Amino acid sequence: MAKTKAQKQQILAELEEDINQSKSIVFTKNLGINSEQMVILRKKTYAAQTKYNVVKKTLLKKALQNKKINLPDSADLSGPVNALFSFEDEIIGPKTINDFAKENSTIEIIGGIFEGQYVDQATMIKLANMPSKEELYAKLVGSLNSPISGFVNVLAGNLRNLVGVINAIKDKKESTA
Repeated sequence: MAKTKAQKQQILAELEEDINQSKSIVFTKNLGINSEQMVILRKKTYAAQTKYNVVKKTLLKKALQNKKINLPDSADLSGPVNALFSFEDEIIGPKTINDFAKENSTIEIIGGIFEGQYVDQATMIKLANMPSKEELYAKLVGSLNSPISGFVNVLAGNLRNLVGVINAIKDKKESTA
């Protein structure tokens, strides 16, 4: 059923709002995904606090132009295109869709928007393979904690040595007595 002009304006406004709020956008192609796989994908994207939509390409291009984001001629947006909007973390959206694409050959990443610029498929996949913020925070805390742990172990080593010497003296006295 054809959309009315008012419906298209509403969809365009929603797209522009999603673009404003998102930290990154991943464009994907569906290559024959079935409804069961789509339900699984939607659950994963919902759990990651992202939004996955089937978008009309003309409205998407218009929304991006309104936000001063230009798609290069090399951007292949042919066929059915979906957009995954990441609102909380720049990496979680690409990571979620890339993990799903590894398991299912019915989804293909074709590019996206990162930091207000169009990026190609290869760049988006590189972003997807980066560690998330939580993983980076954990590595940072581990790196900061490592010298402290080493210092505590050095201090504890002196105490262990002292206890070992005292035990040796005790054992020696017990054996001579």
